[in-house]
Amino acid sequence: MKLLKIIAVLSAFFSFSSIHAEEILRMATTTSTENTGLLPVLNAPFAAKNNVRLDVIAVGSGKALKLGENGDVDVLLVHAPKAEEKFVADGFGLDRTAVMYNDFILVGPKSDPEAIKSASSAEEALKKISLGKTPFISRGDDSGTHKKELELWEKISIKPAGNWYISAGQGMSAVLRMADDKLAYTLTDRGTFLAYQDKTQLVILFEGGAGLLNPYHVIAVNPKRHAHIKYGLAKKYIDYVVGAEGQTIIGNFKKDGNVLFHPGLPK
Repeated sequence: MKLLKIIAVLSAFFSFSSIHAEEILRMATTTSTENTGLLPVLNAPFAAKNNVRLDVIAVGSGKALKLGENGDVDVLLVHAPKAEEKFVADGFGLDRTAVMYNDFILVGPKSDPEAIKSASSAEEALKKISLGKTPFISRGDDSGTHKKELELWEKISIKPAGNWYISAGQGMSAVLRMADDKLAYTLTDRGTFLAYQDKTQLVILFEGGAGLLNPYHVIAVNPKRHAHIKYGLAKKYIDYVVGAEGQTIIGNFKKDGNVLFHPGLPK
């Protein structure tokens, strides 16, 4: 009888534990959301309210999308629009929704040896750099920033190569440090630059224009591709980040008084 009571108590305990067990949501995101410090702040309320642990992998957007294709994550937060559209069109993603945006900027040493500050467009600025051969640090990692950089070079029919063009294969924070060390130019998202501006001597030398807008989208991985995907939980996360609470957190997130991301779509 005593043994039966013990079994009953243990059974009740494990049933209670399983009911209240913490769920895991696997997420792949771009390095900029992690480097800026936004992601922990944005994810914490969702995790607490839903008894969820978010396992986050911060990589370039290209690699994040590949993790989604392979079914290694449940949800994506990325900034590579053309690649995202293809991901959804190929049947790997669902519910792609705009979350926030900032913009891309060209930064470099204050001396600005190629005078890109006077350029009329980002493409002209890159052309000046390529002609003068002042070092340029490329992400070189298939990230959203790298994809934007390659798109800009393509517009002016230049395939950058030579000792002046350095493909780092690194995240944005590492590239900013490299550019600072080498007195080089680089393309960065504004959010990461603002988060790291007190760690380098780099300055903004070119900014502005619709072609440099940098939108971020959240995407659920399609469970029809991978049966183990937690689509319900991913959809709940999507509803949270595009809902009032998530959007307020994004809009209020600042570094030294600077807004790093704007909620929603570009105006």
